Amino acid sequence: MLTKGEKFPSFSLENQDGAVVTNETLKGRKAILYFYPRDNTPTCTTEACDFRDNLSEFNDLDVDVYGISGDSKKKHQNFIEKHQLNFDLLVDEDYKLADEAGVYQLKKSFGKESMGIVRTTFVIDENGYIIDVIEKVKVKTQIEELKNILE
Repeated sequence: MLTKGEKFPSFSLENQDGAVVTNETLKGRKAILYFYPRDNTPTCTTEACDFRDNLSEFNDLDVDVYGISGDSKKKHQNFIEKHQLNFDLLVDEDYKLADEAGVYQLKKSFGKESMGIVRTTFVIDENGYIIDVIEKVKVKTQIEELKNILE
């Protein structure tokens, strides 16, 4: 798992519309990169809607927000449309970035083990370094926690 003070890995991922977002794109502004398991599942939907509802406050702090999962552009487009999301979702279908970030792990769900994204949020500074990492994200308190980190 990447930790505070490390440089976030180089990446190049498409957003829901096929536009490429890289770590160079992020330079000059802070960014929240939150990894989540899957579009249109209850907890992931709550998390995305919390970011949607608080985006103006993050923008006021000069912070961009990006959600990242293994879902396709089409699934991201549907998720954005269904919930009027106002930020980009990035496609990591091969889990390359999730793996480099240390958030693609063996998970247990209903007694079954499988590889997947463990919900994790990275706060990145203007130069691409990790300001903070929220592991084992608690969706109910995450937005407040992020505001405290950024203020």
